[in-house]
Amino acid sequence: MPVNLKRVYEDKVDSDGVRILVDRVWPRGMSKEDAKLDHWIKEIGPSSDLRKWFGHDPEKYEDFKQKYKKELQNGEQGEALKEIKDITKKHDKNVTLLYASKEEKYNQASVLKEILDHQ
Repeated sequence: MPVNLKRVYEDKVDSDGVRILVDRVWPRGMSKEDAKLDHWIKEIGPSSDLRKWFGHDPEKYEDFKQKYKKELQNGEQGEALKEIKDITKKHDKNVTLLYASKEEKYNQASVLKEILDHQ
């Protein structure tokens, strides 16, 4: 079973499994109650500099993906990735990674899904 991706603004459904917000910044206009999260692992998000440089530009996505994967190897981001991997294994990949971006393909959640689907 692959890990799911979903915008945090979409309604929760039973098939979501464990819901994890993977944005460093809280989504605009969303209350914590409405988000219906199991976890908010903000440390997993790309650094502010990387996020601003990328700006969800499809032409920068491959470079973003490589730079983000490098960030995920160390420090708080590395610890956060380990935490998400543990949650994913514990729940047999019945996990939905939530993100706020309107860009549904070119975002950090897509990179994380790729990593988690191949663990």
